[in-house]
Amino acid sequence: MYGERTGGTGGISGSRTAVTDVQGTVADGFEPVRDAFADNFARRGERGAAVVVHQGGRKVVDLWGGTRDVDGGTPWTPDTAQIVRSATKGVAAAVPLLLHQRGQVDLDAPVGTYWPEFKAAGKERVLVRHLLAHRAGVPVLDTPLTPEQARDGVSGPRAVAAQAPAWEPGTDHGYHAQTYSWTVGELVRRVTGRDIGAWIADEIAAPLGLDLWLGLPEAEQHRAGRIGDVEPPAGTGTPGLRVRPKQAVSDAYRDPASLTRRAFAAIDPLPDENDPAYRAAVLPASAGVATAEALSRFYAALIGDVEGVGGVEGGGRRLFAPATLTLARSEESAGPDRILIANTRFGLGYMLHGPASPLLAAGSFGHPGRGGSLAFADPESGISFGYVTNGMQKNVTADPRAQALVRAVARALAG
Repeated sequence: MYGERTGGTGGISGSRTAVTDVQGTVADGFEPVRDAFADNFARRGERGAAVVVHQGGRKVVDLWGGTRDVDGGTPWTPDTAQIVRSATKGVAAAVPLLLHQRGQVDLDAPVGTYWPEFKAAGKERVLVRHLLAHRAGVPVLDTPLTPEQARDGVSGPRAVAAQAPAWEPGTDHGYHAQTYSWTVGELVRRVTGRDIGAWIADEIAAPLGLDLWLGLPEAEQHRAGRIGDVEPPAGTGTPGLRVRPKQAVSDAYRDPASLTRRAFAAIDPLPDENDPAYRAAVLPASAGVATAEALSRFYAALIGDVEGVGGVEGGGRRLFAPATLTLARSEESAGPDRILIANTRFGLGYMLHGPASPLLAAGSFGHPGRGGSLAFADPESGISFGYVTNGMQKNVTADPRAQALVRAVARALAG
């Protein structure tokens, strides 16, 4: 049942529902989100999840329910964290943009300026912005990496630097599902001398007080619940995903020669995401661990001040300057995606609102995680949103549970 706890500052108050083991609070007017969250457990196969929403930096939704492990019985608690898969990309993307904001990275410079080895095999003219907008042409590896190689910090950057592009860089886009880890991660390491996980810990997570890790420390391993694949109930398919008529997404995944299959299989076999070694890996494409609160607070800090947060970026609390925010959500790639076989839209590092990744409104930017998680911000409404789950369903960008929550936020804003 919903907790008796009241929110104090900000006017958040709790209320009751007939659905058991769903707890938390919502601000007045955001009751549709509470109802949609409960409905996910009743109708959409949810096992354990949390959703947090901020508006203008003030928390207006804080809900959790179910079990911390997809296959267990221990209740989810407010501090339960989960692997968020590709929602990690949105956190990682902030790093090169902040480095640009600080004058340390030129988005229009060749990647080889910072990472000379990357110029091999016809990639001399790949720009930094191409990495962030999935236009670099290296979503696949001719020789996939083992899970151990993927996380060793050396094999991935070496492999992607040697890889010939699948198309002329800069001329088209395709989702760099796994290789994003080694392109963006190595760029940051070359520029800063630190791995991207340490940079995020020092420059973002610690100042903002986020329970968010790229490279989960041993002391925090107990925070992460077990995730697993679950079948959604009939009739709850992914809304909004439009594919090319002649090649459905499922066909591309089945074809071992397709760019789609090869992109997701750049690590082969796929790693066990519940393995502490994987959770500890610095893989900015996929291995972030976070609470829903941390994801929503992170995006709130990208677009404005966050309630209860101390000094960030020279005494303020906002991470992105207005010009950087414009870069993050200005369209760089749009149309048929060579990997996802859908019409995708990307800014610099972030998915933008569109048919394959429905967010709140036209100006929203963020990133989903394959199978469930979603985090984004909408500057015009001041909304930031974080949703994490342990039940991974068969979808890539538009999970029906997350979409039900987004639609509920829209209803709340409409009054």
